[in-house]
Amino acid sequence: EVQLVESGGGLVQPGGSLRLSCTASGFLASNYVMSWVRQAPGKGLEWVSGISRGGDDTRYAGSIEGRFTISRDNAKNTLYLYMNSLKPEDTAVYHCERRRVAYSDNVISDVNEYEYWGQGTQVTVSS
Repeated sequence: EVQLVESGGGLVQPGGSLRLSCTASGFLASNYVMSWVRQAPGKGLEWVSGISRGGDDTRYAGSIEGRFTISRDNAKNTLYLYMNSLKPEDTAVYHCERRRVAYSDNVISDVNEYEYWGQGTQVTVSS
């Protein structure tokens, strides 16, 4: 059974930091481009960041570039998102997702090209 379990969210003040983790099971994450996607209250899914299978190619949405860093540990089947200088507009449920196709290194930002099975982790940025 494919599972993606996100963790690490919480309540943080503006300017603070968090590290999100996503542990995959039921498949080899190293065979897939992985991404983080978020959904703010009342809004649609927003692609945040993606990483190639080997981790050598990383991409970011303009709204978070320079503040977030994506990485992966394929030996642990785990994806990470380091979030710094957090802003209230970063408040959302964050999901990790895998691309629908395996064995590709094309890191794309179209949320329709990804799928997920996790509940997500809530990030709230507020003073």
